[in-house]
Amino acid sequence: MNALNRKLLRDLVALKGQVAAIAVVIAAGVMTLIIAVTTLDAISLSKDRFYQQNQFAEVFADLKRAPEGLVDRVREIPGVNLVESRVQAPVRLEVPGFDDPVRGSLISIPDGRQPNINRLYLREGMLPESGRADQVAISEPFAQAHDLRAGDRLSAIINGRLEQLYVSGVVLSPEWVYQIGPADLLPDYERFGVLWMNRRALANAFDMDGAFNNLVLTLQAGASEEAVIDAVDELLARYGGIGAHGRDDQMSHRFLSEELNQLRVMAVILPAIFLGVSAFLLSVLMGRIVRTQRQQIAVLKAFGYSNRDLAVHYGLLTGGIVAVGAGLGVGLGAWAADALAAVYMEYFRFPEMSFRLQARVILLGVFVAGAAAMLGTFRAVRHAVMLPPAEAMRPPTPEVFRQGLLDHTRIRRWLDQPTRIIFRNLGRHPAKAAFSVIGIGLSAALLLVGSYQFNAVDNMIDTQYRLVQKSDLILHFTEPTPERAAAELRHRPGVQHVETFRNVSVRLRNGRKDYRTAIQGSDARPQLRGLIDKDLKDITLPPEGMVLTDYLAEHLSLVPGDWFEVEVMEGHRRNVSVQLAGVVNEPLGVSAYMERRALNRLMREGPAITGAWIMADRAERQALFDSLWDMPRVASVGLISEAEANIRSYIEDTVLIMMGVLLVLAGSIAFAVIYNNARIAFAERAREMATLRVLGYSRGEVAWILIGEMALLTLLAIPVGWLVGTGLALALNEAMSMDMFRVPFVISHQTYAFAAAGVLLAASLSVLLIARRLKSLDMVSALKTE
Repeated sequence: MNALNRKLLRDLVALKGQVAAIAVVIAAGVMTLIIAVTTLDAISLSKDRFYQQNQFAEVFADLKRAPEGLVDRVREIPGVNLVESRVQAPVRLEVPGFDDPVRGSLISIPDGRQPNINRLYLREGMLPESGRADQVAISEPFAQAHDLRAGDRLSAIINGRLEQLYVSGVVLSPEWVYQIGPADLLPDYERFGVLWMNRRALANAFDMDGAFNNLVLTLQAGASEEAVIDAVDELLARYGGIGAHGRDDQMSHRFLSEELNQLRVMAVILPAIFLGVSAFLLSVLMGRIVRTQRQQIAVLKAFGYSNRDLAVHYGLLTGGIVAVGAGLGVGLGAWAADALAAVYMEYFRFPEMSFRLQARVILLGVFVAGAAAMLGTFRAVRHAVMLPPAEAMRPPTPEVFRQGLLDHTRIRRWLDQPTRIIFRNLGRHPAKAAFSVIGIGLSAALLLVGSYQFNAVDNMIDTQYRLVQKSDLILHFTEPTPERAAAELRHRPGVQHVETFRNVSVRLRNGRKDYRTAIQGSDARPQLRGLIDKDLKDITLPPEGMVLTDYLAEHLSLVPGDWFEVEVMEGHRRNVSVQLAGVVNEPLGVSAYMERRALNRLMREGPAITGAWIMADRAERQALFDSLWDMPRVASVGLISEAEANIRSYIEDTVLIMMGVLLVLAGSIAFAVIYNNARIAFAERAREMATLRVLGYSRGEVAWILIGEMALLTLLAIPVGWLVGTGLALALNEAMSMDMFRVPFVISHQTYAFAAAGVLLAASLSVLLIARRLKSLDMVSALKTE
């Protein structure tokens, strides 16, 4: 081992506290990068494999009813590869041992065999036997939620008739990777299931012999999806088509894509924050090392070591710190990514999804950490290499000090000498003080970002389920129903209040921007379904015009007063121009709203409804469910309380887990930054403090000079951290906003207080550790220091 290598080891040992502190910051950046990239790879690869092996459709079309012969005409459309017609219908289910209402979707498959498109992955049992009208294959999440196996029985109301069905098998489908019911935002495996039945049996039940109401297609390589969709829409228009769409508007694929987009954001933003802080810390540390080793550098050059040798030496010192941090980050990232596997497998149902830490991901993490470290230390290393030996042998030129602003004010009279020293030192080294404030402020910012998510998520859910969704139940009919159905619902057991709505599928267009959604028509000021503005105050729907959620209005580049095009996708299909009357502030989902009678006029129909919100007595809820079970027109009944529980569970399992990890890492970084700053200050001023001790200052007075300076810098850094943290939280909020939910940008006083308390706690721990060093300060050794 040559002299430089021995020196490298001595430096690492001597700086072990600071090395550990910076390594923690690097580990945090590498860990978040490993988690995000590994999870992103696992989900993307699982999705691509499942889609390809099971022939996931690329175009989907729903319609009222069309003859089977129309399939041949669809097959002739240029660009179409495979076509398969299906019968699809809603169903109500009764599962033994489960009292709440259960809804489902029945989908036909060719009798006794796999479909050509959207092939099923068999987990257990077999597909329904050919000729059997009482067998169904069920989705695995639904089967697991109710502990159903092949051979078990369940009851179903199919087109108004009660049927007994037997489970032939348990399956997964690429069409239902993310299994959510119509109008749902999150999976509820206990209350929504997907069932596959033989085509002949399902067609007979819904009077669809020789006909279909759903179409799926795959495309030839290079085919234009838009052109195919336009051709399909033209063919299906006369048969009640409600508009074909691609994968981007298919609910399961859409939610899966949103999750992947969030992971991409996390893979960029969070590692960038952590590794940026580590680069800053390394820059400060290496600059201090070069300053304190001036004479060593000169001696090494005098003994023949070249600039390249010294550059490699200090590069290895940086590399050693990076290696420790990257190794720790890779290990923690692999462990955390494996733990996330169970969480994602609960929501995204693939036949297999393995979280494997690949070599390229490890290399990516190490490379990014190393690049950030080298950028941070380049200036200090360059200064060490370029320092001429003769200049390095001399001590640094003494600084020229003058009286500062404090010395000309009366404030100095109220301050003791150690406190004046604190203010003079900060005033004479403003750049160094500014860097310290920035470093500590960044740690406070990270704490604020981590804690902000927890309060903001609670605010989002409380807004949705206290101010928007005020009902107990939401009910949907099988088809548009006369308004008088509301009177029938009011006489059901336990019903206290009923309000109705009308939903219509539409595509909204403004120039080149469009969005497929549904218009919800309700009373002008519904009591059970709040419509609120940005100040959380109820608004009234105008007699004409449309109201959009603010997210949708922004997506379409619309402001109140603008006109835009509405393509009605059902009933009398047509395009109409509608004026935007206002926007509503809703954290969950994306919708359009009209006064119900105005929507009925738009549809050229009487006072029709498609569903109702119900307020019911909890004590009579079971009697109400039993009563609704006897209403053939009721397609589904949803519990608002369960929807709230599901979204809380989803956010806790995904967003808050990541934010919790961020919060823990931010706390460790806060300590690392402040402790590293204190250690550097102690090392640079050990001679000064020893001199003051010799001159008669007490140990407490000397300690106050260092600790008081650290406390002052920390207090100055907290507002900086609040400001930077607010900006980071806003950027993260904007980057992670999506259709499913949008966390409101609300930072409470408690969040700011938590960030400040975290920094103060880290500062206190650092003070305790530095106080031990001050207590054991060797004055003789310190005074010998150049």
